[in-house]
Amino acid sequence: MKKRAQTMAQNRAKLISAARVAFAKKGYAAASMDDLTSAVGLTRGALYHNFGDKRGLLAAVVDQIDSEMASSAQQAGAQAGDEWQGLLAEGAAYIEMALDPEVQRIVLLDGPAVLGDPSQWPSQSSCLQVTRQTVERLIAGGTMKPVDAEAAARLLNGAALNAALWVAASTSPKTVLPKAVEAFRALAGGLLAKPD
Repeated sequence: MKKRAQTMAQNRAKLISAARVAFAKKGYAAASMDDLTSAVGLTRGALYHNFGDKRGLLAAVVDQIDSEMASSAQQAGAQAGDEWQGLLAEGAAYIEMALDPEVQRIVLLDGPAVLGDPSQWPSQSSCLQVTRQTVERLIAGGTMKPVDAEAAARLLNGAALNAALWVAASTSPKTVLPKAVEAFRALAGGLLAKPD
């Protein structure tokens, strides 16, 4: 039983890895399930067993990449001078990841088109909870205005996500990026108890 579970986990990881490459290179619509499975020596049956269908595989890939993005953004925030600067750095880092071709294609373009509203994705819900906890501490410490913490967290995360979506969909992402980050910082600054 343990060996079977281990084989299933390995097959799942192989399929996610192959899908990341195929979805980034060809896009979701053009990526063939047969090419995906044969690239890692598995059958369509393995894909269906692990993910239900191609859409389920995309959801697993998006969840993995989006979780990596959140972790990377949190690392950027941890390097900032204080918790407020950390919150701003996390949002800016998330927006900047829209320049990564894999993130751009899979998470910000194909993900919403196939999976729907990103704010409903499990990885986004997890990120929202982390932001809400940070906001609660900033309010308690007097750094932020005493607004509803969940509302503020949802607006901050939504602003970063929508800025990243804008960058990804733009014909000139590198030109749009600084504008998006500047506007995100200005919007967030409105939540400060004592504006900079």
